[in-house]
Amino acid sequence: MGKARKFGIIALACSTGGPQALHTLIPMLPEHLGVPMVILQHMPSGFTNSLAERVDNMSKIKVKEATNGELLLPDVAYIAQGGKHFEVDTDRSGNLISKVYDGPPINNLRPNADVMYKSLIDTKIDKVLCVVLTGMGSDGAKGIEALKEKKEIYCITQNEETCVVYGMPRAVELNGLSDASVPLNKIAQTISKKLGG
Repeated sequence: MGKARKFGIIALACSTGGPQALHTLIPMLPEHLGVPMVILQHMPSGFTNSLAERVDNMSKIKVKEATNGELLLPDVAYIAQGGKHFEVDTDRSGNLISKVYDGPPINNLRPNADVMYKSLIDTKIDKVLCVVLTGMGSDGAKGIEALKEKKEIYCITQNEETCVVYGMPRAVELNGLSDASVPLNKIAQTISKKLGG
């Protein structure tokens, strides 16, 4: 038997109701995830740094706003900057770094979750743990679909009963991409189990 591939990153997307959901989910995560976590919350510029600070103060893991070219380290959650696009990139040494840049909104969204998920295709990561929380619209579903064609993924969606708006998770489920539909207060536990914690 070959050794099972390990997850290389957690990639989470959310929109309407997302800040409240992050305030619930992130403090429930253990201090040692063993992988970096990237979070894309639809927000205008100027709000994501204070969101990161508030969630960080409540959490065991470090939570911060992502800056361009920053190394993505294990046990840290990086929130994409509001009003800018966000991708996961690789530096010359093969380390994961954040790419934060201006550019036209895609489907009226900047940051855009499809952009983030598709960026993972070109990294060395073999296996991605995707999480989609409450949010309006369908952002993330196409990106996860494209990612699944190239990488091994496991996708957790927030269930309808605990979503403020059951749009983004619903789109993922309708496309047959959700491996587990879970209440918000059980998502951290599901993440830990998948990571082997």
